Amino acid sequence: MAQVLEFKLPDLGEGLTEAEIVRWLVEVGDVVAVDQPVVEVETAKAMVEVPCPYGGVVTARFGEEGAELPVGAPLLTVAVGSVEPATEGGTPGEASGGATETESSGNVLVGYGTGAPAARRRRIRPAPVSSTPLSTPLSAPSSSGPGSEAGKAPALGAVDSQGPVAVVSPLVRKLARQHGLDLRQIAGTGRDGLILRTDVESAIRSVDGERVAGAASLPRSEPDASAERIALRGVRGAVAEKLSRSRREIPDATCWVDADATELMAARAAMNAGGAAAGAKVSVLALLARICTAALARFPELNSTVDADAREIVRLPGVHLGFAAQTERGLVVPVVREAHTRNVESIGAEIARLTEAARDGRLTPAQLTGGTFTLNNYGVFGVDGSTPIINHPEAAMLGVGRIVPKPWVHEGELAVRQVVQLSLTFDHRVCDGGTAGGFLRYVADCVEQPVMLLRTL
Repeated sequence: MAQVLEFKLPDLGEGLTEAEIVRWLVEVGDVVAVDQPVVEVETAKAMVEVPCPYGGVVTARFGEEGAELPVGAPLLTVAVGSVEPATEGGTPGEASGGATETESSGNVLVGYGTGAPAARRRRIRPAPVSSTPLSTPLSAPSSSGPGSEAGKAPALGAVDSQGPVAVVSPLVRKLARQHGLDLRQIAGTGRDGLILRTDVESAIRSVDGERVAGAASLPRSEPDASAERIALRGVRGAVAEKLSRSRREIPDATCWVDADATELMAARAAMNAGGAAAGAKVSVLALLARICTAALARFPELNSTVDADAREIVRLPGVHLGFAAQTERGLVVPVVREAHTRNVESIGAEIARLTEAARDGRLTPAQLTGGTFTLNNYGVFGVDGSTPIINHPEAAMLGVGRIVPKPWVHEGELAVRQVVQLSLTFDHRVCDGGTAGGFLRYVADCVEQPVMLLRTL
């Protein structure tokens, strides 16, 4: 006998509520083993191969490549055990007897897991499994047909004024609460009326639009019909959402200073003078990262986050240093874990490893989250300065411009020196200008006199 199990897009963690199907790794009719990757999806943070916790024969797939699915939407169905021909009143692919005990790993995503066997459910559909098209829309079951109304449980989205709200993520509830929205008044666009983050954001925009309605005296022009439209989803959509949230919630300020990096560049050249025999070459970014960890030890206020609900500043015990990396898929911020415990060589090696993974699209969600402070080297783009947006929910970001020869007063005389502009954007809730200025001045002093780092190495 066979039992048909439905595998749904699992909870991806970190508040992610949807993913785009990039590539199917199995076809209908293929035999899959427990924990075999069956589909490659792109979340807002990374490309992930999703393993199926069941072993058996794939009987249906849901969604074509390029389709975006919400968490909890069906991905595929797997027939576990031997599939018997349909009997009168039965459906091919259904178990004709009681539910068969099956084994599953309980894992639903690389890097994530339930820690226990997944619940075994039998999939019941009015149409034969083998006839389900690959592009079946993820809509609620039809209410037509004999006996469809009698004893029918309300859909997930059919929320009564006193009943629960169909929300998949606590972050959605928090966002609605922050903007004073009643979730019962929001129509969910997810499967079975599930309220997604995009639904709440749409309601926020609608409320904001009503507040400013009629304020503009000039008519708004319609966009050109020939204009190109690019969907804000995947990495680009995640970046847009995170930066918008940062600007909405964080009262940021920026201070900057020019520094003479001549001695820092000379120190780097001396470190790398031994060539390959002395190990991997030390990068400027690795040196700046080590300077940041030393500065954060002196100014821990900037290695913190703000819990707005509790009205508390949370100072974090360790430094998980993020660094901005531009890839073909967009801007990502890999995180060097426990950076405060690493020396320059260790930080440099980890930056190189994460950068290679970012370029290949192999970063996992865990490698892109949990940062406490970000280092942004925009000098690689040939610019001198910038006022970056803080990587929410962090409290500060150090920006580094290009290092170029400039006239500089050195030891009382005009000379040509290697000059860099440093900028610190910080959350004014966690500290005042004195702390931010002290941090930035210490960083600049270490750039100008790298020997200062010997005290903390």
